Amino acid sequence: MALVRLRGPLKRLAGDRSEQSVEAGTVCELLRRLEREHPAVDGWILDERGLIRRHINVFVNGECVREDAPVAVDDRIDVLPAISGG
Repeated sequence: MALVRLRGPLKRLAGDRSEQSVEAGTVCELLRRLEREHPAVDGWILDERGLIRRHINVFVNGECVREDAPVAVDDRIDVLPAISGG
């Protein structure tokens, strides 16, 4: 299973579990499973169309990806809210 790491407020919404294993074939499938396992996360990562929200960045093995990116068993996925400020 792929190792998923949530950061910032997403970690708190998932019950302070920063790392968890999720089995999926694509990033979208992985994020949907994450939402089902942690209902408080629902709507924070994916929008109503199933697309990653603009303020969320998803990385597979350090590379920024979109919903259709494949996920392998040994991949590391980081889900981070965008940081802004001035």
